[in-house]
Amino acid sequence: MPTSAFFTKKRDELVPAPHARGPWSPDMLHGRLLGGLAARALEERHAGPGLHFARLTVDLFRNSPMLPVTVETAVVRDGRRIRVADAVISTDQGVIGRASAVLLRRGEQPEGERSIVTPAWDEPPPAQPPAEAEGEFWKPPFDLWRLTEWGAPGPGRVWMRERYPLVDDEPLTPFVRAALAADFASPLSNVQADGLRFINADYTMTLARLPEGELIGVESTGHVSTGGVAAGQVTMHDTAGPLGFCVVTAVANSVATNG
Repeated sequence: MPTSAFFTKKRDELVPAPHARGPWSPDMLHGRLLGGLAARALEERHAGPGLHFARLTVDLFRNSPMLPVTVETAVVRDGRRIRVADAVISTDQGVIGRASAVLLRRGEQPEGERSIVTPAWDEPPPAQPPAEAEGEFWKPPFDLWRLTEWGAPGPGRVWMRERYPLVDDEPLTPFVRAALAADFASPLSNVQADGLRFINADYTMTLARLPEGELIGVESTGHVSTGGVAAGQVTMHDTAGPLGFCVVTAVANSVATNG
């Protein structure tokens, strides 16, 4: 069982640990970590007083071997109520992904009843440690409680909790924690009875607020696909209630995985 962070910072590079690999190949970086690294860099360099990270879009351009990663960022727009910043994620083989964040200024909440409100789900926080994955070549390097049968008809639900730091011994911020969990929108919204036959090209997380605590719940709320192209969506929760959504696009993959 690994005890170290997913990445170690050496000069300007982030060097991956062995458990940073993903489920598709033993020598491939997990895409969820690229979103986490982008969120970390954007928050570290472009957060501001009164500004809230309301949206993060992560484009996963290509599969990357387990190589050191760099993240460069830039402000695209900086206004009175909005800030937009981009991140580019690279290895020595080239750009492997990019991200864009929208920060909105907090203000007074409008009064009155909303015509539609996402309800809190009825799943209590887990009371026991998660079940150990049996017979899978890739075991999630995070705590995962599957609340519904994997691939069964109907909305899928999980609780998630990060087990390791992302970089060195840095504490995970709520925004980075949410960005890591958001990638699970792809397997949860695209899985079927015989496994996961779509691999996502991107994900867009929208947050009305940041998560409280370490647990994040993800509930699949939609999937459409045709011609080998899929779009999926999930609602994200914590123990206090819903906090936002995530949508993904995905392309059919000939090799199924059980996530």
